[in-house]
Amino acid sequence: MEGRRFRSLAISIIGFALLLVAAVAAIALKSQQDIAASWMRHTIAVESLVNRVQSLVADAESGQRGYLITGRASYLDSYDTALRELPPALRSLASETADNRTQQRNVAALDAAIDRKLTELARTVALRRQGDMAAALAIMNQDAGLVSMQKVRTAAEAMRLVERRLYDDRAAQVWITGAMAQAVLVGAAALIVLLAILSLRDAQARLRDLRAANDRLNAEIAERASAEGQVRQLLKVQAIGQLTGGIAHDFNNMLTIVIGSLDLARRRLTGQEAPAVARGIDNAMAGASRAAALTARLLAFSRQQPLEPAVVDANKLVGGMSELLQRAIGESIAIETVLAGGLWKVFADPGQIENAIVNIGVNARDAMPDGGKLTIETHNCDLDDRYARSHAEVTAGQYVLIAVSDTGTGMSTDVIDRAFEPFYTTKGVGQGTGLGLSQVFGFVKQSGGHVKIYSEPGHGTTIKMYFPRHSGAAVVTAPPVERAASVASPGDVILVVEDEAEVRRVSVEALESCGYTVIEAASPEAALAHLAAAPAITLLFTDIVMPGMTGRQLADIALAQRPGLRVLFTTGYTRNAIVHNGMVDPGTNFLAKPFTLDQLADKVRDVLDQPVA
Repeated sequence: MEGRRFRSLAISIIGFALLLVAAVAAIALKSQQDIAASWMRHTIAVESLVNRVQSLVADAESGQRGYLITGRASYLDSYDTALRELPPALRSLASETADNRTQQRNVAALDAAIDRKLTELARTVALRRQGDMAAALAIMNQDAGLVSMQKVRTAAEAMRLVERRLYDDRAAQVWITGAMAQAVLVGAAALIVLLAILSLRDAQARLRDLRAANDRLNAEIAERASAEGQVRQLLKVQAIGQLTGGIAHDFNNMLTIVIGSLDLARRRLTGQEAPAVARGIDNAMAGASRAAALTARLLAFSRQQPLEPAVVDANKLVGGMSELLQRAIGESIAIETVLAGGLWKVFADPGQIENAIVNIGVNARDAMPDGGKLTIETHNCDLDDRYARSHAEVTAGQYVLIAVSDTGTGMSTDVIDRAFEPFYTTKGVGQGTGLGLSQVFGFVKQSGGHVKIYSEPGHGTTIKMYFPRHSGAAVVTAPPVERAASVASPGDVILVVEDEAEVRRVSVEALESCGYTVIEAASPEAALAHLAAAPAITLLFTDIVMPGMTGRQLADIALAQRPGLRVLFTTGYTRNAIVHNGMVDPGTNFLAKPFTLDQLADKVRDVLDQPVA
């Protein structure tokens, strides 16, 4: 008995000593981990300062350009703000990196590059104020301005590269110290358990084993029940989604026929009919529109999320989240931003805008498993009444567009039709919830905006988010002014090449209504046959992305056979994404989808009036 008591006391002393050693070691390692974490936060702060400095220089250049082009002094607000905030920001950057000689050299290089850039900007602003706009623009258009701005970017990127390396080193140190602390605690616990096991009687050991076995059994039962519940929920959600999608698909097919037929009938009225005819068509269109709205609500599963809207500069928001987006989608995908000058403000939740862009970016990443390119663009745009009539959820007016384009696998028509449905996904089990685009749709709609997908299999996807322009006061929109359609010249024959029958039919009817002789083709191969058989064709109007042969390839063949032929391209992608992806060379005649009938007629007339090269 005394021997067992002595052994028990010895085991208790050894166990306490081990716990004390483990606690001291854990505290020491935790202290080291906190220090490393503090340096990681310092690295993030330095990166934020670098981004702030670079953003201020970009704001200064943007304000300078706006002032040079328009002469409006309000554009110099961002320029003046940058001049005030850059010196303290650079001093803070120098102070924060005082312990790093390499970064001090980089700060000096960045300061010198910024000084050269600001000197150039100040010179052009001074010339513009003196009324010498030509000299100011000449300086702005010189390559030296691009070089000086590139030097600013290079110096800023050099600092970010150093900080990223420091961040990685410190993150590794945090992980190592954490792992060491965990290993100490696990090792001490293992030794204590071993000592405890040696001191227990056989009966107590069997009881412990029995309890452990019982706990494992209960855990397995709980895990199985949870898995079965998840399967039941998945099947339930899938059934709801399938049912809703099937009903909506059938209704939308019928409503497309009804609304399209009513619209054509309304356009063909001459005004000589009985008033009841037009009234009946309008009533039928109103009923069909209400049915379309009901179907849209059935698909939307309208989201009621609390928002925190604010006045947002979309250019600054997009430009400031490139690092976050790059980390979300990986280094194998290149990100390019094309930001419009003089972009309007919007009133929306900035966090939700960022979340929407990230959701779209993650979907694009999954569509580019071998890497690719993601292009984010901003534009000011007007959605006119004709566009609003063809999109029941859109109110005509001024919008700020944020378009996200990828070079991925694209989506088929069936996938596009269901992309915004809650819980719908083309990914494998466990690889996605199907809520990403649903959240984008719900947020944009809740903000009073509009979202649209343009995609063709094998040629990427563009998702456009339209947010209403924020003016700070109510704006009364004047009714649109109707303008006369372009008139065809004698002998003009246009070949329309479009694989989508509905789009082709609209283009053909629009051009025929302007007096053109139109020949239509559903494929590039059919178009080449028409070109060979009809030498009177003066203009080739072709979609860019088509199965088998692209519009670019079709045009090259056609121009080789007919050097004097005019060519006009169209596509559903945004212009910059197409240009940057190399699908259309700069200077090529181009009309972006969607286009109004007047825009189509005017663009065709402009191309036909161009002199033959």
